[in-house]
Amino acid sequence: MSLKEQINPEKLPSHIAIIMDGNGRWAKQKGMDRIFGHRQGVSAVRGVIEAAAELGIKYLTLYAFSTENWGRPDDEVTALMGIMVQSLNDETGTLIKNNIKLTAIGDVDRLAGDVRNRFLETIRLTSASTGLTLVVAMSYSSRWEITEAARKLSADICSGRISAGSVGPDEFGKYLATSEIPDPELLIRTSGELRISNFLLWQIAYTELYFTDILWPDFSKEDFYRAIIDFQKRERRFGKTSEQVTEN
Repeated sequence: MSLKEQINPEKLPSHIAIIMDGNGRWAKQKGMDRIFGHRQGVSAVRGVIEAAAELGIKYLTLYAFSTENWGRPDDEVTALMGIMVQSLNDETGTLIKNNIKLTAIGDVDRLAGDVRNRFLETIRLTSASTGLTLVVAMSYSSRWEITEAARKLSADICSGRISAGSVGPDEFGKYLATSEIPDPELLIRTSGELRISNFLLWQIAYTELYFTDILWPDFSKEDFYRAIIDFQKRERRFGKTSEQVTEN
């Protein structure tokens, strides 16, 4: 039985988030520069998107570029932006054909004009799609997102649009960039690093975490299936006891 056949279609996570890590180290192992690794990482992105769409996953969030990544060398940042634009140019038709909707979270206004415009155009062209929603976290960090949410919430309280006493977790969540997206049930991180790196900190309160030593360019559909199979073997209690979960 193949790995894909081992997946229970009745227990699929509705939302999977991925920290795609290891492009630079993969390239270094090959004696190449970091940019070569980023280019090779695009193939892994394509494979995971295909796998998620084929399985019927509803949401897939990819951590493409963090706010901290702006501090990398200028040539690497420029190359990353160029790879992003090229990928959008190459893949927009495929996204439409496969009924995949693109959206973005992050400080998109900070992107260069050509990158931002390409993003927004692909988002517009795929807006009618009803299959997989592909969320690209671009110029994103969770602290930035939470700070922005707090600023907007404070403005609404000061203006009298809402009262401070009415603010709870659900109300606060409406101010996050992911307000229309369910929290991820599974978070995958590649490359062997055991940290979250400022990614979806609010949203992953009860998310199952899956870490693998595989560097991102080598992460295949089969590896994606393994992560889902591992997820399906876990008992998700959300603060309850095993007995309470069994009773429900």
